[in-house]
Amino acid sequence: MPLYSQDQINTISAKIKDVRFGMFTTFDAEHVLTSRPLTTQQIDNEGNLWFFASDEAAFMLDLPRNPGVNISYSDPERNLYLSISGRAYVLKDRAKARELWNAAARSWFPEGVDDPHLTLIRVRIESAEYWDAGSTKMKQLVQIATAAITGRAPMAMGRHTTICL
Repeated sequence: MPLYSQDQINTISAKIKDVRFGMFTTFDAEHVLTSRPLTTQQIDNEGNLWFFASDEAAFMLDLPRNPGVNISYSDPERNLYLSISGRAYVLKDRAKARELWNAAARSWFPEGVDDPHLTLIRVRIESAEYWDAGSTKMKQLVQIATAAITGRAPMAMGRHTTICL
């Protein structure tokens, strides 16, 4: 049974569906933030994000000790920015890996779904925040220029929403 409403999950899914990579940020052993691009394989109906990763990647050693993560998505062409916070779980689940498998993943896992280093990361979303300007760049530039001339802050240049799950 999902903890979140399907509308909340659908909103997040719609925002990230065309963004190929998310910057996946973790804490290392010294509690320093580190990031790397990962491809989101799925957002499921229960509000989990799924990623493939190699168990040989250094950051994978840090996840069990520091499971709090952030994934940020950016689509400047659509003036969309999204930040997701949650808890990461490292799994070796061949059935789920088969469900998520796609041809692009073979570049990183040449032995396919049976690659011994193929690991899943499931991120349980705790909150998501997005900025969706929804207007053209020209309109934004006009608003910024007007603000600079008048000395008043630009009018709302889009929508900023926090979704707490």
